[in-house]
Amino acid sequence: MASTTPSASLTHQGAPSSVIVHPLVLLSATDHYMRVNKETSKRVVGVLLGAKEIAGERDSWKLTTHEGQYSQAGILNVTNSFALPFEEDSKDPKIWFLDHNYLENMFAMFKKVNAREKIVGWYSTGPKIKTADLEINEVFKKYTKNPVLVIIDVHPKDELGIPTDSYIAVEEVKDDGTPTRRSFQHLPSEIGAEEAEEIGVEHLLRDIKDTTVSTLAERVHAKLGSLKGLKAKLEEIHQYLEQVAAGKMPVNHEISFLLQETFNLLPNLNVEELVRAFSVKTNDMMLVIYVSSLIRSVIALHNLINNKLALKEAEIEGDKKESDKKEGDKKEGDKKEGDKKEGDKKDKAASKGGDK
Repeated sequence: MASTTPSASLTHQGAPSSVIVHPLVLLSATDHYMRVNKETSKRVVGVLLGAKEIAGERDSWKLTTHEGQYSQAGILNVTNSFALPFEEDSKDPKIWFLDHNYLENMFAMFKKVNAREKIVGWYSTGPKIKTADLEINEVFKKYTKNPVLVIIDVHPKDELGIPTDSYIAVEEVKDDGTPTRRSFQHLPSEIGAEEAEEIGVEHLLRDIKDTTVSTLAERVHAKLGSLKGLKAKLEEIHQYLEQVAAGKMPVNHEISFLLQETFNLLPNLNVEELVRAFSVKTNDMMLVIYVSSLIRSVIALHNLINNKLALKEAEIEGDKKESDKKEGDKKEGDKKEGDKKEGDKKDKAASKGGDK
């Protein structure tokens, strides 16, 4: 379980302070689960790969090349992954199997493709930490000093959050002098991508995009999701502060400082000039929206009238062509009939001359 004991100190030298998971890892883990354990709903396990030095737009993405050591920012980028053959007994969680030979062979092949990517940890579809995870984590210490566990939820129920939770194994030192024990400590995680990955994800989203939904509806839906996420975070902060005030949780001065900094950034709505400025800005925007709606309605009505006129002209033109065609067919029929009568008269005259 993740450690939350306040009376113990946690040590993890040279470990990352946060994790950035790239979209390719999420796609690979989901595909692994769908191909292997979709019917059984058992979890799957795989290896996480990351580059020790990544040149990105953010300087904090750059990691040092020393084994097991990270930059001051301490951000670990998980850029790739591959699946592992894994089995565990559902009745006895202490019984499990992980194919070491497959892991080493696959990593050797991945290393030929990209030598910068190293084993940085492992992933599980959880959806929560299991009893054997500490033992599995010890296995990965053979390949990296501080392996990171990322639990990927392949069936996320919360659309507001991200489907990943990151943990790192730490030594929990008790204040009372009892023997230390290992436990998992939660790490902040986020979803990040480079420019090439963003383009690929956009192309994938185009294939599953609902074409019947307008762009405006998508934007409104995105705004609504953002507001729901903000509401959920505010409720979480409110619950935390209530528990701190009731003495159920210890005071964290860093969290208090961040909350105070956030509140200081909020505008003071008690100032009359600021309220007036907000009102003027809102009225200006609403005026533009109102005028735009009127213009769009007028243009739509104009296009409707033009369409009606065009259809009417096309109908008249079609009727005229049909009448001209009928008249031409009639003239041609009359001409053929006259020619036939003239031919019959000549035949009769010729027969009478032969009789004489």
